[in-house]
This record gives sequence, structure tokens and C-alpha cells, in this order.
Amino acid sequence: MARKKEPEPEKENNERWLLTYSDLITLLMIFFVVLYAMSNIDAQKFRAMADSLNKALGGGRPAALDINEKPGGPKVIGETTPQLATEKATENKNESDTEKINLENITIKELKAKLDNYAAENNIQNTMVSSVEERGLIVSVKDTLLFNSGSAVVTANAHELLEKISKFMLDVPNYIRIEGHTDNVPINTQQFQSNWELSVLRATNVLQLMINEGHISPNRLSAAGYGEFRPISSNTDTEGHARNRRVDIVILKTKYDIIEPGEQSGINP
Repeated sequence: MARKKEPEPEKENNERWLLTYSDLITLLMIFFVVLYAMSNIDAQKFRAMADSLNKALGGGRPAALDINEKPGGPKVIGETTPQLATEKATENKNESDTEKINLENITIKELKAKLDNYAAENNIQNTMVSSVEERGLIVSVKDTLLFNSGSAVVTANAHELLEKISKFMLDVPNYIRIEGHTDNVPINTQQFQSNWELSVLRATNVLQLMINEGHISPNRLSAAGYGEFRPISSNTDTEGHARNRRVDIVILKTKYDIIEPGEQSGINP
């Protein structure tokens, strides 16, 4: 009788690691597909994919996701970050500041038009000239419209002019600076020992009249005297002297408010 052949023992399968490797590769591929999808699909599609992926991998009930879209970039999962909030606040502030600047420029142009029309109607467009500069609107009034030679007393005829100018400026909330200027001809009288003193007192007297008769709030006004040291023309001839002897009424743009005393602390009288 033939001897029964014993079955050969099964050989150990040394390639089982390939199953684990293939699973790992598959999961990595799914992970990168999800990352790519997050930057290219909308929130609704992403939520559907996340739910399907969770079920396919045998997970439980997917957690709720709060998805905020950020145009032009990847979707952001979770609450708005402090950086995004700061960027949004800065963007809103810049838009608000731009709008304020545009409105202010319109107001300045309208005020300039009113002043120019008044000067033309009264035939003083050569002695009262307005211009727009970086710091604001400058209304330059020659000294002959306001004072007698060598005097800081505002003449009777100039009261009406300054009242009218003040009326135009009543509804404009900006700070107003009154600047006195002279030519370079030395002055040495009993009342004024230098052009500095003459320019300062002229500016101050115009300021007082704009408060008392023009009814402009004092906390909007300031006065400065520059003597002969801020000329707008050459002091080599009579015409240049005449142009330099002036009082400038400057309506300052609001962006310069921060350099005014008391503004940084927010204290108003």
C-alpha cells in the first residue's frame, strides 16, 4: 500500500506589506486631492466632499464646519482670524478716509469758487486771491485792503470784507490760521520795532475781528506772524514789496488736525 503524501506547509507570504503600502498611498492621494479641492471649490461642494470622504473612510458623523470664503485665495475654515479682521478694518478705514478727503476737496473747491466770485463782483480779484495748496485753501489779502501803511489797525472799509469772508467759512469746520507777512523794508517806530511785531499784530487783529464780527468759533482760529521771511515774490522792486505785504487766511485740511495742540489728547475747550 502506497504511503500517503503529507501536504506541503504553506509558504509565508512576504508581499503582504504591499497591501499596507497601497492603502497608505491611496490615503495620501485622497489627502492631497482634498487639499487641492479646498483651494478650488466653493463651500457647499467642499462640505459635500468632506461628508462623503468621512463616510467612505468609515468615520462617524462629520463635525460641523464653519467655512468663510476669502475671494482670490483658499477658503478659510473656522472663525475669522485676528489678521483678517485687522485687514478688513484697515480696508474699511482707508475707504472711509478716501471718501472724507474727496468730500473735503469738493468743499474746498466750492468755497474757493464763492470767494473768487465775491472778489470779481467787488472788483478786488487782484488784491484778494485764493489758491489751493497741499495744506489747504489760502485766501491772500493784500495789506492795502486791510490796513493803512505801517499800521496794524483794521480799517473801517475792511470790516465788511472780513465779515463776508468769515460768513463763507462759518459752515466749514476746519481749522483756520491767520498769517501776517511784510516786505523786507525795515520798520522801527514807537509802536513796532520790527516787521515781526507788525506782522503778528496784523494777524491777531484780523483774527479778533473774525471772532467778534464774523462769529467764527475761537477754537478754530490761530494767528502767526512771519515778518519778511516768507515772501511770495522778489523784494527787489515795488511790485514785489506790494505782493509780499499781505495777510493769508489759511483753511487747513483736516489731515493736519493731528498736529494741532490738544487734538492728540482729544480735549476740546
